Amino acid sequence: MVTIKEIASAVGVSSATVSRVLNYDPTLSISTSKRQAIIETAEALNYATPRNRSRAAAQGVGTGLKIALVHFLDPAQELADPYYVGVRLGIESRCQALKSEVVKVFLTGSPPEAAMLEGASGVVAVGHYYGDELDWLRRHARHLVFADYAPIGDVDDAVLSDVSLAMSRLLTAIHGMGYRRIGFIGWIDAFYGPDNIHAERRCRTYIDWMTKAGLYDPELCMVERMTPDSGYTLAKAMLSKPNPPKILITCNDNMALGAYRAIHEMGLRIPQDVAVASFNDIPVAQFLGPPLSTVKIPAELIGETAVDLLLERLSGREIAKKVVLGTEIIWRGSTPAPAAAAAE
Repeated sequence: MVTIKEIASAVGVSSATVSRVLNYDPTLSISTSKRQAIIETAEALNYATPRNRSRAAAQGVGTGLKIALVHFLDPAQELADPYYVGVRLGIESRCQALKSEVVKVFLTGSPPEAAMLEGASGVVAVGHYYGDELDWLRRHARHLVFADYAPIGDVDDAVLSDVSLAMSRLLTAIHGMGYRRIGFIGWIDAFYGPDNIHAERRCRTYIDWMTKAGLYDPELCMVERMTPDSGYTLAKAMLSKPNPPKILITCNDNMALGAYRAIHEMGLRIPQDVAVASFNDIPVAQFLGPPLSTVKIPAELIGETAVDLLLERLSGREIAKKVVLGTEIIWRGSTPAPAAAAAE
């Protein structure tokens, strides 16, 4: 496990600065470039497992190509979500190993010049795309792969993890530990509009699983349009209810950071008063007090695999291919592990 001291040494800052950046301390005054260096270094050091990068290179595929990396977040938004930093780093590291050029395109407003895509050998699109944006990508990309998202249908290459399955596994484990008052906080998927606010996959699975188990309470499922303060505001609102949950599942680790702040402000203890579990396993998760239990989604491997899918297309594959990567529940101090809970 990477340490804060190792990150600090690699970037050339103090351990205290690293800790405050990873915890998104709003009072810290630090340059954007230094903040980015800390977050990217933490993600890179946390992903030190060697990968076999030789197969495509040995075949001579990918060398010298220009690949467009299209992102649905702008640079500031990405910096606030280390999970997507990990996806990007996976793409960039794979391209670097293949000696291929990466051109970044941010599709966060009006579409950029189509020539930016048409001049590339292929496109890796990071994040969720709907409607006109999705049509624009399909129209202008020679070859297109989606990373961390799969459009409806079977015409696109895509790589992602099954967060619905991961949520089911997490709920099954938590239920087996004896929890029954299980809360969930998440965000509203903008694609589905105000009439279907619970359409996000983790949220939908939570409702279905809890309903089937006879445990669903609408008071314990809260969502809103995502903002930097969503985790804090939703957790505080839920834990202020007359009969609050004994464990809180957050849609991602960024929301868990806000939930931790709300819990500490309310004078509650984790996990004694309320346990917390989450999704993504961003680098800061292991440094929280207590360390955060979270479903590890392999962000960097998603990015690497997207590039490999693109290389397969360039090598002649004609049938669309979707790769679903596995997830792993990382049990830490915010939620007693199932074996430990069973022994109590």
